[in-house]
Amino acid sequence: MSNLDPKIRIGRINYTNVWPIYYYFPQLMNIPEVDIIEQVPSSLNKAMAEGSIDMGPISSFSFGEHFEEYVLYPDLSVSAFGEVNSILLFHEKPLREIVNGHIVLPSTSETSINLLKIIVEKFYGGKPTYSTQKPNLDEMMKNADGALLIGDDAIKESWRDPRYMITDLGQEWAKWTGQWMTFAVWAIRKEVIRKHPALIADIYAAFKKSKEMAHANPDSMIREAQEKVGGTPQYWHHYFHSLCYDFAAEQRAGLSKYYQYAYELGFLPKPVNIGLWEENNVTRVTE
Repeated sequence: MSNLDPKIRIGRINYTNVWPIYYYFPQLMNIPEVDIIEQVPSSLNKAMAEGSIDMGPISSFSFGEHFEEYVLYPDLSVSAFGEVNSILLFHEKPLREIVNGHIVLPSTSETSINLLKIIVEKFYGGKPTYSTQKPNLDEMMKNADGALLIGDDAIKESWRDPRYMITDLGQEWAKWTGQWMTFAVWAIRKEVIRKHPALIADIYAAFKKSKEMAHANPDSMIREAQEKVGGTPQYWHHYFHSLCYDFAAEQRAGLSKYYQYAYELGFLPKPVNIGLWEENNVTRVTE
């Protein structure tokens, strides 16, 4: 979907974890006012911050960095209570034994990297050395004690010959905090709300409708995931159902805890306030 002068440019993460919210969205909002731009999370975060994209799913950490410029759609996120299945640390020794070692991070994520640092440094008291590489597990693990992969890279590696122990960061977060973890949020730049309040409301309705349609009939989405990534229908059914696409009070509470720890550890410069767009009052921004 592309046009010369859209009113709103919407980002899309090119991972399967956002598919239920996006799967039917292009046909529901197939209008010239909207353009969809697909990127990896780190590129999308940067484009949102620069204003070259107006809204879309960004990493939760990126919202924490720019919360004064954005608000979030309610009821839309990529969250998990426990296993997330696609944010995985691969390692040969138990996690407790590598928290002072060398951990290689991918170049594609912020939320997951900082979640790993919170888990390793705050919960385990570790002080590892970090380096960053492109997401290729064999290359990452050549001189490392652990390697973090996210998204479809993590999913595909989890199916391979199980040479490595795997720590699911969603599971680890829930174990230590008893809270949900939200990995991606649907952010809107505040100035876009002021310019196009009615269109923002229509887009929100279409995202919610896509989520409902994908939940009611996931079969074609699951088939497409198999074609593009691999795996079995059973795997994808479990994957999409173990993720939560809502953003209610319990998901926001878990995200607030994540922001609190990120601030305490110096990853964020100030405490974060989660501002929500209000469906019934489209011109008002919750501060």
